[in-house]
Formats: sequence, C-alpha cells, structure tokens
Amino acid sequence: MIVWEKRCGEPKFMLVEVEVVGGENSPLDLHRMFDLLSDPIEVMRVFATDPMGEDLWCRVTGWSSQGPCAAMSALAEDSGEGVVLLVYGGNEGLRLQPAGSSDAWEITNSNQWGEACLMLANGTPVE
Repeated sequence: MIVWEKRCGEPKFMLVEVEVVGGENSPLDLHRMFDLLSDPIEVMRVFATDPMGEDLWCRVTGWSSQGPCAAMSALAEDSGEGVVLLVYGGNEGLRLQPAGSSDAWEITNSNQWGEACLMLANGTPVE
C-alpha cells in the first residue's frame, strides 16, 4: 500500500495504491488506485459480510507477508460505485474473524477469512 498526497491549496487530495498479491490469505490479486476523500484511520472492527453471506461485526487486521499489520479505512471515490468506505491492509490484504472471537491471527484458523480489501457502503460502521 502506498499513499500519495498532492497538495493544491485546500483541500488536499490523496491517492492510495492498494496492491495485494493473491496467496494463502486472499486468492485475489488486486492493483487499484483510489482517490481518498478523508484521512485514513486505523480500524479494529468493521461491519461486513462473512463467507456464508451473513452481515456481522468482525475483528479486522491488515495482513502482510510478515503477518498482521494495521487495517485502515477512509472514504474513497470508486468509479463504479461512487463514494465507498475503503478498508485496506497489507500486501496480502485483510484478515477478518467474528467480533466475539478472541483467537490469535493465524492464516490456518478456519474461523478467519481473508479479503483483498473491502469496498463498503458509505456510512458502514467501523471502530
């Protein structure tokens, strides 16, 4: 993930490059640029959909080739969706698990799942 800032008076414009290599965590390769409309913040929980299609509160972490890292969120422009809440992590994406779980982050844990990134509806709650 690379964040580019361009200052042209006010407001400032930020681009984030989300590059995820498919692998054990997420089977998807992803390489996209997003125009950020807000400053990124670190998040620990997000309201998202699990692999079975159930919407629930999830713990979230970024995932890199070295393991857990920060998960970040910001409002972003997406050409196909309009304004979305972008949640992104490391070079291997994000790792999620149900919010009630206190399991350590592990790639082999079947109660956890990986995503390249999340593009959620504007207004989706995160903590």
